[in-house]
Amino acid sequence: MAAEPAIWAIAPSHTYLLRHEVLWPDKPLAYVQLPEDATGYHYGAFQDDQLVGVVSLFVDGDEARFRKFAVMPAYQRQGIGSALLRYVVAEARRLGARRLWCDARQDSAAFYARFHLQPEGAVFYKGDVPYVRMEMEL
Repeated sequence: MAAEPAIWAIAPSHTYLLRHEVLWPDKPLAYVQLPEDATGYHYGAFQDDQLVGVVSLFVDGDEARFRKFAVMPAYQRQGIGSALLRYVVAEARRLGARRLWCDARQDSAAFYARFHLQPEGAVFYKGDVPYVRMEMEL
């Protein structure tokens, strides 16, 4: 397991290349840019001064949603995603949210379940990728 990554707030634009490379490499770069990015909170995980993971948090009253959670493939399964998710849960609480949710790729649902997020509702698709909404009380 790698050393715990440094996690800092970053500009939305600093998330785009990693979002694109990891989540939707066959789509145009604009596909991973969100209209609400300007109002969100964006965090980067750094290992040896390299940005290796990103996540974006959007808070609306007492509800928060994280989106575009991505860790570079070479750094996956080393605790970086876990550290980022713990950080986002703490940030959502700090920002006053009482519930946190995401649209999880179905093949990542077991990862989120380890952090007490539970599936809610039916499986749905973005393109040909199956997703499930997952949520937790904070």
